[in-house]
Amino acid sequence: MSPPTMTTAAAATATAMAAGVLPRPRPHFLRRGILPSAASPLPFASRVSSAAPLRHRLPPPRFSLSPIPKTLSSPSHVPVRSLFTGIVEDVGTVRRIGPPPAPPSGGGGEAPGVDLEVETSSLLAGTQLGDSVAVDGACLTVAAIDAAASTLTFGVAPETLRRTSLGGRSAGDAVNLERALTPASRMGGHFVQGHVDGTGEIAAFRAEGDSLWVTVRAPPEILRLLVPKGFVAVDGASLTVVNVDEEGGWFDFMLVRYTQDNIVLPNKKVGDKVNLEADILGKYVEKLLAGRLEAMSKAGKRRE
Repeated sequence: MSPPTMTTAAAATATAMAAGVLPRPRPHFLRRGILPSAASPLPFASRVSSAAPLRHRLPPPRFSLSPIPKTLSSPSHVPVRSLFTGIVEDVGTVRRIGPPPAPPSGGGGEAPGVDLEVETSSLLAGTQLGDSVAVDGACLTVAAIDAAASTLTFGVAPETLRRTSLGGRSAGDAVNLERALTPASRMGGHFVQGHVDGTGEIAAFRAEGDSLWVTVRAPPEILRLLVPKGFVAVDGASLTVVNVDEEGGWFDFMLVRYTQDNIVLPNKKVGDKVNLEADILGKYVEKLLAGRLEAMSKAGKRRE
């Protein structure tokens, strides 16, 4: 019988390897010790039995867009506390803002905080104590739920009252509401943290067709972070900047008919305050550039 050809020999060897009769050759980079062998799996390898083939798999990322679960105990789990899109879910109505009701015992001598109670028709379902809700763009924590009255109550910190327009709200006022993202949410707007940078003032309304131009006066520290066709959150609504005039101290944007019908802004008056949050990406870029310029300046002085 003539010896087998190279092709037949290669096929026979491959068949023997697949059947486990012959060991598979180790790649050259394993023989040289560049990577660990199967006997010493990578740190992130899945735990498998010795009889199962070794598969290396990265663990799932340890972050979440949902609020921290009440049963979470792992210190290595670092979730994002809250994130919004600027797509308003509901327009609620302020029912009460002021000190919380006094406890029956009379309480201590500490200064009372401020509660904001908001009636909402659609946010009660699925909302739990401790959840984050953006109220006119300010991220607040649900402290009480009254299903019978269809209200959510939030505690408002002094810093929030100073930096936002919430301190000027009164019973009967309308407010934009949006719950924090979940992993299943659609990202319809932009990344909104609910950390209001400051307030602006409505300078003008102007209709064009069925759309509405809105001009807002804003402080320089916010205007420098805005760019035409960039994002801005106004009272928590994700909007597209059209023009920015840093010398004049204003920017503007346009509201289409649907947006006008589903947010509070068109019902406000010239001179009313609005909460403003610039795009977080602009803040990171500004800080990185400032640090780079400072380092270059220090290096230049050392060379002199």
